[in-house]
Amino acid sequence: MSLYYILGAIALLLVLGIVIYLATPRSFETPDTVANSYDEWTDDGILEFYWGEHIHLGHYGSPPRKKDFLEAKADFVHEMVKWGGLDKLPKGTKVLDVGCGIGGSTRILAKSYGFDATGITISPKQVQRATELTPEGVTAKFQVDNALDLSFPDNSFDVVWSIEAGPHMPDKAKYAQEMMRVLKPGGTLVVADWNQRDDRQVPLNGWEKVVMRQLLDQWSHPSFSSIEGFSEQIAETGMVDGEVVTADWTKETLPSWLESIWQGVVRPEGIIRFGVSGLIKSLREVPTMLLMRVGFGAGLCRFGMFKAIKSQNVTTTKAVTTSETVNA
Repeated sequence: MSLYYILGAIALLLVLGIVIYLATPRSFETPDTVANSYDEWTDDGILEFYWGEHIHLGHYGSPPRKKDFLEAKADFVHEMVKWGGLDKLPKGTKVLDVGCGIGGSTRILAKSYGFDATGITISPKQVQRATELTPEGVTAKFQVDNALDLSFPDNSFDVVWSIEAGPHMPDKAKYAQEMMRVLKPGGTLVVADWNQRDDRQVPLNGWEKVVMRQLLDQWSHPSFSSIEGFSEQIAETGMVDGEVVTADWTKETLPSWLESIWQGVVRPEGIIRFGVSGLIKSLREVPTMLLMRVGFGAGLCRFGMFKAIKSQNVTTTKAVTTSETVNA
């Protein structure tokens, strides 16, 4: 087959992907919108096939270097543990993973560090799959729960951990409040998230507004916080000892977007495994990943890291609840 035909086929697939992408937005409406999206992605198995057990970006070092796609994702967890100072904590430390996906990070926290880890997610299908993937003897368990109304009592965990869940939260202040509430006094909050540039400092221009609108509409995101804005919301819970520490890991994670697309090229067996419907679903995600790469590469988006220690002088903020409504 000549190069001409190969390039023509690639162009045709890109056009098809863009058409599907524009015709099938997944705009955030209610928490059920997010739950349904993740149930669907988990049920068909495509996301797990290409992204593995870690449904988050990878860490490629500083400066970034070439790295295996799935290895980079596992490395992200270990880098986040070190950045948060969690590697100094003893075995048996109680950790809550908010927005755990199918439990890849939760299992590393349990297996590699000996933590007693609980993962919560909005998606019943993710809980089911996370439980299936967890070997016997690994101290990780999973449940459906509401990140904006956690079912745990105050002061339940030594560490609260969350990766890339914030964009799905319609109330970022409540998200921060609940994570700090269930943290024990002296405990550590560590969050990694996709963020928007702080538009209070530099307003978004015309093309940035269009790109951001697509990033929200296509993956069921009500909004992105800025690093500055969310750190302020954590501080405003009134439960933080000292300052909220932040970092920008945009450069370390940036290769993930194009690497995600490249997986579909170097692993064509996915087309055979998932058939025509799988190919269409995969093509539908390509424009969003390209826009993510544009947004993060151009400074519209930033990858934010957040760390806070809970004050020893915090009064009870909520009674125990058995709520099982979901939004994580």
